[in-house]
Amino acid sequence: MRALILVMDSVGIGGAPDAQHYGDKGADTVGHIADACARGQADSEVREGPLRLPNLVAMGLGHACRLATGRIPPGLDDVASEHFQFGCATEMSRGKDTPSGHWEIAGVPVPFEWEYFPRTRPCFPGELTERLCAQARLPGILGNCHASGTEIIAEFGERHMQSGEPICYTSADSVFQIAAHEEAFGLERLYEVCSIARKLVDPLNIGRVIARPFIGNSGRDFKRTSHRRDYSVPPPGRTILDLAESDHRDIVSIGKIDDIFAHRGTGRNIRGDGNNALFDATLKELHGLADGGLLFANFVDFDTTYGHRRDVKGYAAALEAFDARVPELLDRLRGDDLLIITADHGCDPSWSGTDHTREQVPILAVNANWTTRIGHRTGFADIAASVAKHLELPPLLHGACF
Repeated sequence: MRALILVMDSVGIGGAPDAQHYGDKGADTVGHIADACARGQADSEVREGPLRLPNLVAMGLGHACRLATGRIPPGLDDVASEHFQFGCATEMSRGKDTPSGHWEIAGVPVPFEWEYFPRTRPCFPGELTERLCAQARLPGILGNCHASGTEIIAEFGERHMQSGEPICYTSADSVFQIAAHEEAFGLERLYEVCSIARKLVDPLNIGRVIARPFIGNSGRDFKRTSHRRDYSVPPPGRTILDLAESDHRDIVSIGKIDDIFAHRGTGRNIRGDGNNALFDATLKELHGLADGGLLFANFVDFDTTYGHRRDVKGYAAALEAFDARVPELLDRLRGDDLLIITADHGCDPSWSGTDHTREQVPILAVNANWTTRIGHRTGFADIAASVAKHLELPPLLHGACF
């Protein structure tokens, strides 16, 4: 009897009821990707034609989309298998950021609003940058604005390598991001600067400081690496991970889960460079996961590599590649295991801008002993409540078991 939560980062299935307050009314990550594929607008060297997700569709993805938006996207209208349960969920937390989504999945909705940096240039308070430069012994910073990570690295990367000034920027999320060259600046040095920045932005109620290391020699070939590290504040309540840790359960976190939860209750953490490597790690760790254990995984490529870069073709190919590996996971489940595949927010690659989109998320579940319909859930915390029930852990403060 084990439980797995797999988060397809940013794979939203249609605007949340309050999406208009975020400028996201009409956003639909999966739906718009499927539309583009049906029109032949997502054909590439690695895929073509309608969006093909036979395994996720069999788990109920198309019907989860219908619950969220009233329609099944083209290509996803096959019959869901009776062996799976499906539903959708609307986030209760007020943000559309990664920590809020994951914490709520783990049973802790965020009861407050994050603070954000203004869309000005410079965007960071002068006192913050002065203290960061003084404490981290920096000659200055570059950027100091809202920006796309890849674009700002291309713009300032060469100057950064010459001056030793890190590239600091933000987005619509509550983040302070610091990009630096792994070799010219040093990876450990970047982590040191981020640790200092984390303490400095705490009074500002900023959710994350993110280390964004990159390699390359010029703006033409700079490439971000898998050594990203997130410096988050801890969740404001006890999560399903905390309950599992208190009961001495076997816990494995895959990808950036440990950073998102500030390394609290995250057990053994396994990293991987890209979705495929993360799926390999998930399969390997599931093999050794003890009875009563919990595996919590994040698949970040959907969001970072394709969503934020508004790459519809790449996002479609990534969804199909993930779907193709689902049977490997299903074949390794025991009869009394619980698997839940979900998402934390949207990042519609057809939408304007480069930020997350406020969307509902799918809940696709398999357990041999469950027959209850999931339906539409108000709050992601129902996922954690259901996992707690399955693993015979104490109930959480939030969420209702489905």
